[in-house]
Amino acid sequence: MTNDTLSLLDDLVKSALKAGADAADAVAVDARSRGISWRDGQMEDVEGSEGEDIGLRVLIGKKQAMVSTSDRRSDSLKNLVSRTVSMARAVPEDEYCGLAPEDRLHSGPFAELDLYDPTEVSAATLGDMARDAEDAARSVKGVTNSDGAGAGASSWAINLVTSHGFSGHYQGSSFSASVSAVAGEGTGMERDYEFTSARHFDELLNCQDVGRAAGERAVRRLNPAKIDSGKMTVVFDPRESKSLLGHFSGAISGSSVARGTSFLKDMLGNQIFADNVDIIDDPLRVRGLSSKLFDGEGVRVSQSSLVKDGVLTSWMLNSATARQLGMGVTGHASRGTSSAPGISSSNLYMAAGELSPADLMADIKDGFYITELIGMGVNAVTGDYSRGAAGFRIRNGELAEAVSEVTIAGNLKEMFRHLVPASDLEFKYGTNAPTVRIDGMMIAGA
Repeated sequence: MTNDTLSLLDDLVKSALKAGADAADAVAVDARSRGISWRDGQMEDVEGSEGEDIGLRVLIGKKQAMVSTSDRRSDSLKNLVSRTVSMARAVPEDEYCGLAPEDRLHSGPFAELDLYDPTEVSAATLGDMARDAEDAARSVKGVTNSDGAGAGASSWAINLVTSHGFSGHYQGSSFSASVSAVAGEGTGMERDYEFTSARHFDELLNCQDVGRAAGERAVRRLNPAKIDSGKMTVVFDPRESKSLLGHFSGAISGSSVARGTSFLKDMLGNQIFADNVDIIDDPLRVRGLSSKLFDGEGVRVSQSSLVKDGVLTSWMLNSATARQLGMGVTGHASRGTSSAPGISSSNLYMAAGELSPADLMADIKDGFYITELIGMGVNAVTGDYSRGAAGFRIRNGELAEAVSEVTIAGNLKEMFRHLVPASDLEFKYGTNAPTVRIDGMMIAGA
């Protein structure tokens, strides 16, 4: 199937050139997924999907057009070529469009990242996983209900061919299970969740352990107290500290920088974190949840240091934004079948610090430990930050009573400068960070 798909894409690209294109590329994304949702001890829903999408991008001079289809019949593909070429002739010019530089394309053998597990997981097995997670959550003393559980399995393949010599393919798989538990009664109910996900089925956590963790988290949040307004030291649990990396990656995306809409647009080469902070993007992590063998334009990928000793060292660029900024591509192009290449990180993470979470909190007499963030009150242009939050009071270096209905506020530039990472980095998500501490944030509570 791989050779057939690459051959089909190569024919599409050659047909586009014969039809008048100066350059072209074609991408195929084949995906399958199956999921089970479970609620109140019964299977609630079974979902499944299969897709075989093809996208063709055609460039004529400084004009480009993209068209996609899920119909791989010969007549449909001929029509795809003619429509895309016609559209490219009609659209306005884009002075920065074009294929990636030929000398930056991946060549030679691809890395062995073990991203694909061929294990076929039946609907019955997925149902058992979801049931076990929910049963374990509901067995925790204090849990009164569940918000549902689920389990899923998916696989996909990506194929890319360009008119200037790139041809590549890789495939991946993903397995997951999750549950949300509810504790308490009436207006005093609280909920929390836990999940597990992995590239390979045998690396999933035990679903009963996942369920118990969700139940215990929910019970611990019962009877939350209020908190006084003022400045306070804030500690982000790893579930939420990774969101800070999401804001960071958006700010160093070439499209934001080129438009001048990033609060970090003038900070390349400058200190933006403390000197003990490193941020790395590693697309070649074995079994990584966001690993890839090449980027969305066929460019060779490699581990990149985005922040080194607190200094911002690189933007994330595809070929269009690289041209606009007068820089080189960085291997961060992303790709769908119906639009021009975008920009995304891969396995983005903040390196672990030296202090354990306990040591990081040891000198905090009165602080706030965040386990949940609510809302999206972040201004990407100015860096102003304001979000709802819940978690636990820190008293004399220890977690104390639950706290809710809190708003935390600051500016991401200042937050980054004062951020201190702990040593508990785990690769649980596509984007990962350890526990982090930020002193002097504004808290709005009771």
